[in-house]
Amino acid sequence: MGNKRISAGVSLIPLLVLVGLLFAVVRFFGADALDGGSQVALLLASGVVIAIAMLGYKVPWSSLEGAIADNIKSIGTAIIVLLLIGAVAGTWMVSGIVPTLIYYGLKVLSPKIFLLAVCLICALVSLMTGSSWTTVATIGTAFIGIGMALGFSPGWTAGAIISGAYFGDKISPLSDTTVLASSVTETPLFTHIRYMLITTIPSISIACIIFLIASLIHKGGSPFMAADFSQALKSSYNISGWLLVVPVITGVLIARRLPAMITLSIAAALAAVTALIAQPDIIDAIGGGNSFKGVFISIYGNTSIETGYEALDALVQTKGMNGMMSTIFLIFCAAAFGGTLKGSGMIQSLTDALTRHIKGRTSLVASTVATGVFSNLVAGDQYLSIILTTSLYKKLFEDKGYESRLLSRSAEDSATVTSVLIPWNSCGMTQSTVLKVPTIEYLPYCFFNLISPLMSILIAAAGYKIARRKMVP
Repeated sequence: MGNKRISAGVSLIPLLVLVGLLFAVVRFFGADALDGGSQVALLLASGVVIAIAMLGYKVPWSSLEGAIADNIKSIGTAIIVLLLIGAVAGTWMVSGIVPTLIYYGLKVLSPKIFLLAVCLICALVSLMTGSSWTTVATIGTAFIGIGMALGFSPGWTAGAIISGAYFGDKISPLSDTTVLASSVTETPLFTHIRYMLITTIPSISIACIIFLIASLIHKGGSPFMAADFSQALKSSYNISGWLLVVPVITGVLIARRLPAMITLSIAAALAAVTALIAQPDIIDAIGGGNSFKGVFISIYGNTSIETGYEALDALVQTKGMNGMMSTIFLIFCAAAFGGTLKGSGMIQSLTDALTRHIKGRTSLVASTVATGVFSNLVAGDQYLSIILTTSLYKKLFEDKGYESRLLSRSAEDSATVTSVLIPWNSCGMTQSTVLKVPTIEYLPYCFFNLISPLMSILIAAAGYKIARRKMVP
C-alpha cells in the first residue's frame, strides 16, 4: 500500500465515473445493456481506480492484481451454478415441465381471483425458471391481454405480474440475482434463500391480500384468452401431471439442504430424461432427428418451437447454458472492479465514512436498504446495485458482528426488487417495453416490490432472528 490513504471523497470518483458510463450505456443500448456495454463500463471504471491508486497514491500493482485474483477465485462456484441454472432452464422447458405448470395454473383463472391468480402463477413460474424477466416477457404478456379483456387496467395487471415474478425470482435457487447476492457475500445459497423467507413471505402475503380484494370488487367477463393459451400449450406439448414429479423431487432435494450444484445437476438430468420420454418429437426436432443431439442442445444451446401462438413461441424459446454467458461476463467484470476497489483501499475508506453515521442494527439495515435503492437509481442495473451495495457494507457487517446472510437479504430486499420500479433502470425499461405499460403506471400496484424494503427494515427493528456471528478471539 502507498504512503497515504485514499480519502472517501477521492474513492467516490470511480463510482461517479461508473454511474456516468452506465447512464450512457442504458441510454444507447436500452434492454441490451447487459450484452456487453455494462461490462465494458465496469472495466473502464476499474481502469480509473487503477490509475488513481497507482499514479496518485503509489499503490503497488501487486496489491490490485492480488485483490482482483481473490475476487475472481471467490466466484468460481457461482459460475458453475449459473451454468447449471441455464441447463435446468432449458431442459425444464423442453421436457414440458414448465408448460405443464403453466397449463394447470391457468385453470384457476377467474375474474373474482384474477389478480391473485396472476400473482401466484407468475410467482410459481418464476420460482421454477429462476427468471422474472422470462416470466414477465412470456406469460406476463398473455396476462396483460387477458386482464384487458376482463376489464382490469394494465397497471393493476402488470403490478400483479411483477409482484409475483420478482417474489419467485428472489426465492428461486435458479435465479442469477439470488446466486449473485449469496456468492458476493459468501453466504450459502439455500441459507440465503431460507433467511429471505422471513421478509418475503409477509411482503407477498400483504400483496396477495390486496390483489384478492381488488379482484373481488371488480366486475368482469369470461377469461377466453386463458383457454386459447391453454389449448396452444396442450397442442404443442404432451401435458401430464406426471411431469410434476421432477419439480417435486427438486423441492425435496432443496428441503434436504443438498448443495446447490448437486440439486441443480440432478434437476437438469431428470428433466433431460423426462424430455426423451414425454416429448420425443420435440427432442427429435431440436436435434434434427438425433435424440442424443437434441438433449444436449436443450442443455446448452438455443431452442425454439413454432406453436402458432406468439406468446407461447416466446415462452418456449430457451438458451440453456449459453443464456448465462452475459451474466457470467458481468460477474467477472464486476469482480475485477470490486477487486480494484478493495486492493486500492477505496472500499475501506467508503465503509469507514458510512460507519460514522450508523449507530445500531436498525440503522445498519436501513442504510443498506437505502443504498440498494439509491444504487438502482444511479447505476441503472440490479446486478451492479447488488455488487456495489454488498461491497460497501460487507466489512462493516463483519465488524459489527452480524452474519453475512443479513447483508445478502438486505441487498435483495432493496437492490433486486426495486430495480423494476425505476424507468431508466434496465429492469424498468425492459418490463415496461415488454408489457407495453409505462413504469409510472404499474409502479403503484407493485405491492411486493414496494413493501419488501420497508419489511426488511421493520424486521430488523423488531430484532426477529437477527443472529450475530460467532466471533473468534
